[in-house]
Amino acid sequence: MESLAFKDDISGSVAAAANSLQLIAFSIGEQTYGVEITTVREIRAWNGATPLPNTREFVRGVINLRGTIVPIFDLRARFGEGQTSPTKNHVVVVMSVGEKWVGILVDAVSDILTVAKTDIHNVPEGNSIDTELLNGIVTHESRMVGLIDLHAVVSGAKMDS
Repeated sequence: MESLAFKDDISGSVAAAANSLQLIAFSIGEQTYGVEITTVREIRAWNGATPLPNTREFVRGVINLRGTIVPIFDLRARFGEGQTSPTKNHVVVVMSVGEKWVGILVDAVSDILTVAKTDIHNVPEGNSIDTELLNGIVTHESRMVGLIDLHAVVSGAKMDS
């Protein structure tokens, strides 16, 4: 009987895992955002980036990460709130977007959150930048967490010629 109960516990936790997401949460000012943990490759201290010509204000440049050139996006600037003035406390979250790696500059990484997929809501209409760059919003322990759409964040990085 005990093994049967154990089997039910396992299948219940597998079903729960299939209906939930694990997120890395980070902050930009007072706002909290998150990305699926499976996309995150590394979290690094801010050490600067090599600027590139003809890029938008939200592209801080590139870093060499063990032989891989990784573009760094300033999430604050991408949300239209001006460029970040990075300090040693800022971090870069390196993630995979399809086959490429990108980094986003954020104020701090705060948590690993587990949220139910059913708790994810559509982004309310109003702010076109938020609607364009977020996949959804979830409430976690009384705070709103915006779910970043990584493909949208990195699109439009080059200036039009």
